[in-house]
Amino acid sequence: MNIPADLFNDTWAYVAWLPLAAVWLWCLRTAPWRRLAEEGQFNVWLGAIVVLMLLWSMKAGVRPGLNLHLLGATTLTLMFGRQLAIAGLSLVLVGVTLNGGAGWQAYALNALLMAVLPGFLAFAILRGVERWLPANFFIYIFIAAFFGAALSALVTGAASTALLAVAGIYPLEMLLDDYLPYFLLLGFSEAWLNGAAVTLMVVYFPQWVGTFDDRRYLWNK
Repeated sequence: MNIPADLFNDTWAYVAWLPLAAVWLWCLRTAPWRRLAEEGQFNVWLGAIVVLMLLWSMKAGVRPGLNLHLLGATTLTLMFGRQLAIAGLSLVLVGVTLNGGAGWQAYALNALLMAVLPGFLAFAILRGVERWLPANFFIYIFIAAFFGAALSALVTGAASTALLAVAGIYPLEMLLDDYLPYFLLLGFSEAWLNGAAVTLMVVYFPQWVGTFDDRRYLWNK
């Protein structure tokens, strides 16, 4: 994650803009922008973006391109939905890139890995919870928030590993031994961070969590 620009050639950098631009266009056309016009919601969205900028700036790594940091993408997705989450995470990456966390040439690759992928995955898990599991408060918290965050971190790590291997940046064997296993630990931390954040907001500020429906999860229980 936070792949440095100098690891990939121009072909990778330019091709990555094609799917990213398509996703951005889709978000622009379909995002529930009216949600941000509701009282206080725009400030909450911007505040979440600032918090995630700080979170993404705290990273650890052993080699260039082999960096790890918490994502928080699941929380933002559960708060504002898939499109607004991807838009917000893209802005987070802009701030991190301006701060020197990654080069602009690798922006599209990083956005696909750290904004688009976890945003779609977190929303898919939520839809699975709503469709196949009982409408229960604890299922929402532990599956959509805890498990969803952990799986998002693991899938993002696997995608980063595959990208670095396919591009020939590092040998696959080295990545499997010295990089991918750390995402198991990151997934545990990601689960607790997102799960705790969503739980606190649902209890004290339920209006901030747009995907949580009181009528579905609490009423008549």
